[in-house]
Amino acid sequence: MFASRKSRIYAACAPLLIVVAGCGAFPASGGGGFAVSSSATTIATTGQLQFKSTLTDGGAAAVTWSVSATQNGASLGAGSIDATGLYTPPNALSDDSISVDITAHLQSDPSRTASETITVTPGFLQPLLPENAALAQGGTLEISAQIAEVDGGTVHWNLTDGAMGTLSQPSCQRGKQQYTTCKISYTATSTLTGPQSTHIIATVNDTNTQAMLHLLLNNDGINSSALPNQAAQTGMISLGASGSNDGDYDIYKDAAGDSYIADCCGGTLGALVEDTEHNQFILSNNHVLAESDQGRIGDTIDQPGLIDDACRPLSQQGSTVRPAGTLRYFVPLATNESNVDAALAAVTPGAINPDGSILQLGQASSSISGSLGAAPPVAGSGETLNANNLNGLRVVKSGRTTGLTCSTIESVNLAVKVDYYKDCAETQPYYTKTFTEQIGIGGDSFSDSGDSGSLVLDAANAQPIGLFYAGGTDGDGNGLSVASPIGDVLTELGNQSGSKLSIVGSKTGRAITCLNYDRNIDAVPALPELSHAAESLAKNATQNAAAELVNHENGVLGVAAGKSADSLGEAAVTVYVDKTKPNTIIPQTIAGVRTMLILTDAQSIANGTAPKLPANPAGIQLSASALSSAASVEHQYAAQLFADPAIFGVGVTQSRDNPREAALLVLVDMNKSAKVMPATLGGLRVRYMQLHRFHVTKSKYAGARPVSSCSLQSLKPGYR
Repeated sequence: MFASRKSRIYAACAPLLIVVAGCGAFPASGGGGFAVSSSATTIATTGQLQFKSTLTDGGAAAVTWSVSATQNGASLGAGSIDATGLYTPPNALSDDSISVDITAHLQSDPSRTASETITVTPGFLQPLLPENAALAQGGTLEISAQIAEVDGGTVHWNLTDGAMGTLSQPSCQRGKQQYTTCKISYTATSTLTGPQSTHIIATVNDTNTQAMLHLLLNNDGINSSALPNQAAQTGMISLGASGSNDGDYDIYKDAAGDSYIADCCGGTLGALVEDTEHNQFILSNNHVLAESDQGRIGDTIDQPGLIDDACRPLSQQGSTVRPAGTLRYFVPLATNESNVDAALAAVTPGAINPDGSILQLGQASSSISGSLGAAPPVAGSGETLNANNLNGLRVVKSGRTTGLTCSTIESVNLAVKVDYYKDCAETQPYYTKTFTEQIGIGGDSFSDSGDSGSLVLDAANAQPIGLFYAGGTDGDGNGLSVASPIGDVLTELGNQSGSKLSIVGSKTGRAITCLNYDRNIDAVPALPELSHAAESLAKNATQNAAAELVNHENGVLGVAAGKSADSLGEAAVTVYVDKTKPNTIIPQTIAGVRTMLILTDAQSIANGTAPKLPANPAGIQLSASALSSAASVEHQYAAQLFADPAIFGVGVTQSRDNPREAALLVLVDMNKSAKVMPATLGGLRVRYMQLHRFHVTKSKYAGARPVSSCSLQSLKPGYR
C-alpha cells in the first residue's frame, strides 16, 4: 500500500472515477421498470467499479449480474462481477481499450434485463521504477513503466520542467504472453546552481491514467534511488534490501485446472541484530518474514524478494533469488499480548555483511554515476523519542520500494488498527490488530508498499528509532507512515529468543543524507474551498469573535473568517495575535467553530500582508508536560473513538490551527464517514487525517486494485 509496507506488485494510483455513467432501462415485472448505473463510464484495469440496480420508484432491484460481452482476447477474459455488483476488470488487455457490457437480469423475471457498456483501459502494474530518485547534475537515470496490456500499448513521457534535463527516445517491449514494459532515460542538466525539484509523468496510451517520478537534483554528487535496494546482490548482502519468505505466494488454477503462481509478496530486510552469544539475525516484520503468522520456523528467506524476480521461488527454474537466512523467531500478531510486527531470520553463513551495513546510509561516491554507499547504523538498543529530541528531528529509512527517504515525526503515542490477511491478494482476512504507543512519520513519500521491515533512524546520528511496517495516504500528497519503537521491537523479539538483542553497527554516530520528497513539509498546504454552509458558519462565528476577542492591549489584533488546517473542509475563525505577545490565550472554538491563531503585527494587517496560515515547523515542538497531558487524553478517548468503524488511528500530534498546542490526531478511513468529528476532546484540539485504511500488502494507493506481474503465467507453460 499509506498501505502496509509488505508488497505485492501493485498499482501506481487509483483511477479517477468522476464521470457519471449512463444507464439502461427496460420494463420489469409488475408493470414497473429498472435500470443499472455505475459511477463511471471508463475504468483502468487496476480499478474496480460498483454497479447498482434500481426500480423506477427508487428502490433497489433484486438482480443477477453478468459480464455479457467483451472485445478482449479470449484467454484474457472480460473480468468478473460479484453478487453486489462490484466489477473487477481483467488483469490485462489485448488492445489500448476494450468495451465490456454489464448486464443485470431481474431475479423475478430473468428475461427482463438492463445493460450498460463501459470502457476498460490499461493501468500501471506498479509505480514507475524508481518511484523517486536523487540525481547529481549531469547524471543519467533509466526509468521503466509496466502496463497491463499484452502485445501492445504505449507510455507517453513528459518532463514537467524541460529546463531541468532531457528525456531520451522511449522504447517498449511487447509480447503476446507478457505485459508491456516501456523505458526511457533522463539526463539531468549540468548547469545546476543549487538543489532543484522536478517530475517526470508517464501516461498510459491517451488516457488519464498516470504515474509520476519525483526527482531531487543536486550539485553535491548525490545519486540515490530504490534500484539498488531491489536488485539481487552478489557477495555479502547489505541490508535495506528486497527480501521475502520463499513460500510467500498465492497459487491459482487456470481454465485447464493447472496450478500457477499468480501473486507474491515481499518487503525489506531491515537491519542486523545479535543476541548475547553474538548469533546474528536479519530483522524485519512478521508479515514479511513469517507471512503474517502463516510461515513456519525454518522457512527460507530470499534476497531479493519474490516480487523482484517475477514471483519465482528458489525451486522454480530460472529463479535468481538466493537464501539469505532462515526464519527463526517471530512475535505473533493474533494476540493482545504483542505490540509489534517483527520477526528474525538466522543469517545464512556468509550471506550477510556482518557489520550490519544498510544500503545508502553511507557517503556519496566521487563518481558522477556513483550512488550513496552502504554503512551501518549505530549499534545498541537505539534512541527513545521524547520532548528533548523531537524538536527538529529528521528521520530516514532505506527500503525496497522508495529507497532512501527522509521526513519528520508527525505523531507519538499513536494507536492504529492494521488489517492482516493470509494471502498476498488480501482475499482471506486473518486478523485486525490494534497497536499502541507507535510512531507516526509525516508525508506521502516517506514509504510505500514493499518498504515494510525498514529500520527508521535519526538522520543526525544514525541511531535506530523504529521498525517501519504500515502507512496510508489520501492520494493527494498527505500521508502517514507507522513504525514501532525500536526498544519495544528488541524487547518483544528478545522474549521470543530468550536472549537480550541489540542492533549490530558502529560505535559512533554520523549524519545520514536526508532526501525529502514531500512537498510543503514545513508549511500547511493550500486548504480546500469551503462549502456555502461552512462559509456561513465562519462568518457568523467571526462576528461573535470580533466582539468577544479583539483587544489590542490583550494582544488580539483582529479576526477574520477562515479555514481550519486541523480538519480540512471545516470553517475556522482566524485570530490575529500580536507577535510580541505570543502567549496570548485564545479559545479553541467560538460558537462551535474552530479558531486558528496567526502571529503578526498591526501594520501587516492594515497592509493586507498578514499570513493566511500559521507557521508550522515540521515535526513536533512541544514540552514534556504538554506531551504527557496529551497522552493521557489519548488514552482516555482512544477506545471511544475506535468504536466508530470509520476511525482506525488515534495519537498525539501538534495542532496546525495553533502550533503552540498539542492535539489529538484521529485517522479516518476516507471511504467511510465518521459518526461525529468533534473539534475538541478532553481540552485538546482534534486534528483529522482522512486516509486509505492501512493494509499489509497493497500499495499505499489502496483504492487501486493491485495486479501481479505473475498473473499472465497461466498463458504459457513456463515462467519468465
